[in-house]
Amino acid sequence: MKKLISLMIALLGATGAFAQSPLSEGEVRKIDKEQGKVTIKHGEIKNLDMPPMTMVFRAQPPALVDKVQVGDKVRFQAEKVNGTYTVTALERAQ
Repeated sequence: MKKLISLMIALLGATGAFAQSPLSEGEVRKIDKEQGKVTIKHGEIKNLDMPPMTMVFRAQPPALVDKVQVGDKVRFQAEKVNGTYTVTALERAQ
């Protein structure tokens, strides 16, 4: 039984490592601090099977939008959270 539990814990740990989505690249086009939203012109977002486009994302947490300005080139992580496209990580590109 201990071996089975150890195996399950190892598998859960490995799954967690792969659950984090890769960062996508884009450019900030608009920021709505009051609503906690950011409009990004982005390339392909592979984990969402989304082609390049410009779209509005909810920021979670909303304070992520404080890290960037309109016109910034960014790298970001996007997920579908409760049916809403959401940026969960956001940083200026180097």
